[in-house]
Amino acid sequence: MIHISHVSKSYLKDVPALVDVNLVIDKGEFVFLTGPSGAGKSTVLKLMFGAEKPSEGQILMSGRNISRLPDSQILLLRRKIGVVFQDFKLLVGRSVFDNVALALEVCGESTRIVQQKVWRVLKSVGLAHKMHARPVALSGGEQQRVAIARAIVNEPDILLADEPTGNLDPDLTLEIMKFFQQVNARGTTMIIATHNPDLLTRFNKRQVVLDRGRVVADG
Repeated sequence: MIHISHVSKSYLKDVPALVDVNLVIDKGEFVFLTGPSGAGKSTVLKLMFGAEKPSEGQILMSGRNISRLPDSQILLLRRKIGVVFQDFKLLVGRSVFDNVALALEVCGESTRIVQQKVWRVLKSVGLAHKMHARPVALSGGEQQRVAIARAIVNEPDILLADEPTGNLDPDLTLEIMKFFQQVNARGTTMIIATHNPDLLTRFNKRQVVLDRGRVVADG
């Protein structure tokens, strides 16, 4: 499903973010991207999402080379990719319900389907009672859960998450990770960037380890 071949990325001259990365992720896999801060984890996710283009190499998503796709095709591809950003990227002027519903509305879903799916996913992350609240009225952990709900409400083929439990307490972290496992069990390919050793120990999943932009371990 995801094939990264000899990919390098530099934001500044002579300052590589990624160096000759090769990675294959099969449909339905659950993969942790791990490594120290600055290792290149977020850059890998941005490349998969088409938010950045590689300086060298190619990235195939479901057989399509996203570095060569026009913007219109990238937007269509993103409809089947859920993303949990590190800084949430919630719309502060809209309610929790509206933030989550946006992912469905851009796909042309009917009002009835939007209401059903948004209610179901907010209930699953424990935020149904906050559906009319604005993001500024929520705690950091609650905002994180809204971002997760928005990413999964459209039942994406692929879910990319950048430190999705970074602002959550241990109990809620465990709850969210178990929820991610349920999403994965329904067929969604999961790629989660984290440097939390407790998650890596507790959840026995494939770990791709990055260091200074290079893949140094995979297993």
